[in-house]
Amino acid sequence: MNDKTTQPILSCRNLTVGYKEKAVLSGLNLDFTAGQFISLLGPNGAGKTTLLRTLSRHLDPLAGQIEIEGRLLSGMRAMELAAVMAVVLTDKVSPPLFTVYEFVALGRYPHTDFLGRLGAADHQAVRHAIAAVHADDLAARTFNDLSDGERQKALVARALAQQPRLLLLDEPTLHLDLKHRVEVMGILRNLCRSEGITVVASLHDVDVAAKVSDRVALIKSGAVVDWGIPETVLKSDAVAGLYDFDGADFDHHLGSIELRGNGKRGRAFVLAGMGSGALIYRMLSKRGFSIATGVLHTNDLDYYVARSLGAACISQEAMQAIGEPALAEADARLDGCDVVIDCGFQVGSMNQGNVNLLHTALEKGKPVLSLRKNGGDGRLPSLADGRMVRCDDVAQLLEALDQCGPGMAGGQNPQPEILQAV
Repeated sequence: MNDKTTQPILSCRNLTVGYKEKAVLSGLNLDFTAGQFISLLGPNGAGKTTLLRTLSRHLDPLAGQIEIEGRLLSGMRAMELAAVMAVVLTDKVSPPLFTVYEFVALGRYPHTDFLGRLGAADHQAVRHAIAAVHADDLAARTFNDLSDGERQKALVARALAQQPRLLLLDEPTLHLDLKHRVEVMGILRNLCRSEGITVVASLHDVDVAAKVSDRVALIKSGAVVDWGIPETVLKSDAVAGLYDFDGADFDHHLGSIELRGNGKRGRAFVLAGMGSGALIYRMLSKRGFSIATGVLHTNDLDYYVARSLGAACISQEAMQAIGEPALAEADARLDGCDVVIDCGFQVGSMNQGNVNLLHTALEKGKPVLSLRKNGGDGRLPSLADGRMVRCDDVAQLLEALDQCGPGMAGGQNPQPEILQAV
């Protein structure tokens, strides 16, 4: 392996950035490794853009030093810097009457002569840059006729035409629809792997950063409050503190943000496991239900989703059969719930306790709505005796919940015949 891939391409030493005499970020000491995707995360106004503008020499540092491959940034000539670094900021670009090919070709300026004439190698670099961002079909179109997503691809292609080793981007997915957000982030990630380019980008999407980044910097209150690999830095409490979350939670196992409901509509107990409950938790939460669930093993997908949504989660250690303490806690939670939902979890030796809970819910006279397709092997309550309401899908489950009465408390069991109980 080339030793350059493990050496810092960009370093900050006791760096302070800001405007005039007002410091925005202070005391930065960071090393960016070649070929990595580095995300700058933080709330609006934290200083991400100011840092990028300083790293790209659009702003002078207030204190400290920036080094590019061991050379002081302040000592590099403009053409030298352009041969190493390319920048895509959020400034509006509207070149008159340029085709995309001509616009991308502007990125060759560090490599052309005084008159800017393109040689065969330059045209090859332009074609390669356009192909790298999947924009061959855009090459002949006028830049100003492009959509926001297409423009962003052209801007990245122009930067790639410089053949840089370092690419700085400010909010590269700003104003993009989902298709182009996914495509642009995939392109940038691939550049790190296939071209060995170091990408430094300010991002707002923590879930995206968790999935694409090799390193993340958390920026808040005038400093980099944490720096490292996303698997260790992007913990739930760290992300909540970074953005002052209220009513949401980031789960680093899932790499996603879950929005919590207000719990005002009613109290639901969800019998789930093996991933059967994840969609149901989200459906209940966004419709205002307070959720209790269990018993879930601590390595179950449902466990992580339920916790992120703020559900009261009764759990059992992984690879252990559900024990009496967990069952007793779940039994107590059942008493306070207005409705019980059976997600149709698969039954095995480790979760037999949840079958017992289903029987207990029926004995207590709780409305039980079941997404189960059949009665199983005899251990489960029969769907045929009318005590449980079978719901063929989530739409029927919602209808059944509405029938349980306003606010759920004291509501009546939904009518099985209406919901095709079997």
